[in-house]
Amino acid sequence: MFFRIALLVLKKDFAIELKSYEILSTTAFFAVSCVAIFSFAFVKEGQAVEDAAAGILWIAIAFAGTLALGRTFERERYGETLKALLLAPAPRPAIYLGKLLGIVMLLFATEVLLVPMVAFLFNAPLFDRPVLLLALLALGTIGYAAVGTLFAAMLVRARTRDVMLPILLYPITIPVIIAGVRGTSALLQSPPDEPMATLWIALLGFFDVVFVTLSLWTFEPLMTE
Repeated sequence: MFFRIALLVLKKDFAIELKSYEILSTTAFFAVSCVAIFSFAFVKEGQAVEDAAAGILWIAIAFAGTLALGRTFERERYGETLKALLLAPAPRPAIYLGKLLGIVMLLFATEVLLVPMVAFLFNAPLFDRPVLLLALLALGTIGYAAVGTLFAAMLVRARTRDVMLPILLYPITIPVIIAGVRGTSALLQSPPDEPMATLWIALLGFFDVVFVTLSLWTFEPLMTE
């Protein structure tokens, strides 16, 4: 029952997005523009600043994630959808999980565009260790989205939600961003430092377990308040 409700919420969000592509197109355009602007600043005569690719990739993911979170719950607020979901006879942590999966899918779709673009513009060998890179992106995205989904849902009725979301989100997710940057930077070394990348992947996995568990535990009391 729990996972069925989560999948129903995910299916609802996916069907709405499939009709409009509103959030995906906005998020992807913002992320691509961010990388393009940074490329003009950090690439000189065809040579990128050392370790710039890893930092810019994760900055673009973080900014795009903030935009996706805000737009997703703004749409729920206009349609009173979140209120209807909370009134439904369903476990509220399952609703949270469904929303989290939807945000993660949006960010994964954005990363499909971002990673090749960063690799091309910054001449970064991101695809030399695809399995490790995929693990870093997946775990980092889940950790970031886990906290972001909780805060975006909590602030959906606040007038200053657009200002408060990044203020609350960024300080808590700094460990996730740092781990993602350091792990990606280890993969971009010559030769790649696989043990160090694996260490950061393990750390991201720990953050994911902590953030998802705490969010599932606190979502219902926060939304009740």
